[in-house]
Amino acid sequence: MKSFKTLLVGGTALAVAAAAVPFAATAQDNGDPEPVQIGLIAPLSGNYARPGEVMLMGAEMGIEDVNAAGGISCLDGAPLELVEIDSGDTVEKATNAAKRMVADYPDLVGATGSYLSSFTLAVTEVTERANLPVLTLSYSDLITERGFDNVFQTAASAGAQAEIALPIIMDLAEDQTGERPETVAIITDDTAASISSVDRMKDGLLEDVGLELVSEEIFTPPLTDATSLVQRIRTSEPDLLFFLPTVISDANLILEKMQEFRVDVPTISFGIAIAEPEVLNTMEPELLEGVLSAVANWGVKGQEELIERLREEYGEPWMTQNAISTYGDMWLFKDALEDACARDREAVGEALRNLEGGPAEYYPGGTRSFDEQGRREGASLTIIQWQDGVPVTVFPEDLAISEAKWPTD
Repeated sequence: MKSFKTLLVGGTALAVAAAAVPFAATAQDNGDPEPVQIGLIAPLSGNYARPGEVMLMGAEMGIEDVNAAGGISCLDGAPLELVEIDSGDTVEKATNAAKRMVADYPDLVGATGSYLSSFTLAVTEVTERANLPVLTLSYSDLITERGFDNVFQTAASAGAQAEIALPIIMDLAEDQTGERPETVAIITDDTAASISSVDRMKDGLLEDVGLELVSEEIFTPPLTDATSLVQRIRTSEPDLLFFLPTVISDANLILEKMQEFRVDVPTISFGIAIAEPEVLNTMEPELLEGVLSAVANWGVKGQEELIERLREEYGEPWMTQNAISTYGDMWLFKDALEDACARDREAVGEALRNLEGGPAEYYPGGTRSFDEQGRREGASLTIIQWQDGVPVTVFPEDLAISEAKWPTD
């Protein structure tokens, strides 16, 4: 089975065949059905290129596996074709990329992306007007609070993630130390998803779990100096630190400064900036040992073969949420296309809105169906922890690769 992808470079579409696969334009000549185009709009250049590249890896693997399994059976086995669109690293660039995407690819039936929630908010303003259904891992609550019909959030929203994670964290602390933390400090950047999480915490959730907020530090990425942030955390002497950067360099800078100032406090992160492989390029694994993070998705028990394939084909040491989510998105689009049995974006959007329940094989918790807002029903999260130099899944327990251990200060 052939697999295809198309790359948008500078507004010009370049058809590219996968390795060892004939040029895509020969498909019709050979009597094969035309491929069905799915877009990936993600940062492939600039400050966020690395996560975007990992999203691309997952999508490519998903396309390969869907096509190897027979493609879209109700469309005579039509293969999926991946169209890559570089969103760049600013909201303005992401908006312009979305406009190019819908203009240059009228045959797209769906898309996935866009990494940062602020990018996704901008991109989906464009795709909604084009009736193009978009699956996204981005989890700002605002994404699915605008009444859009064609935005589908596969991750639990930021507010929901905070609600799920905090009781688990508090129970873990009490179970393993005999005491519940009483005070917390927060360091967060001002991106949409981070602010959504913090707002939900301050809107009663911290009080509900018995935590007093003693310091809140907000910064705009990228950071050039974390000295003042860390000094204020040290002065407040919290029992816990909630840590919400979205840029790897910011996470590194803050943790290095914490080490320099000897700020020893159990650190709980939200998001994957603390668990990207690149963290180890500048930090010793011992500094990260025990750090927990609540993330929207991660490679889990039962996906060992897929994780190993990612390592062998792309050199990735572990499977982050960016790869597993875009991988799963290709299978969701396959399901929707089978139900719609049409190369029509409006029909695919309707099929996504009406997907029947069933286990969400590549997302934590819940089902593969979506509610009226476009949120995946019953979506949960994963909690990962740095153990022996690797961030491994420790929650949910049925998907955990290792048992959680309370980080020592």
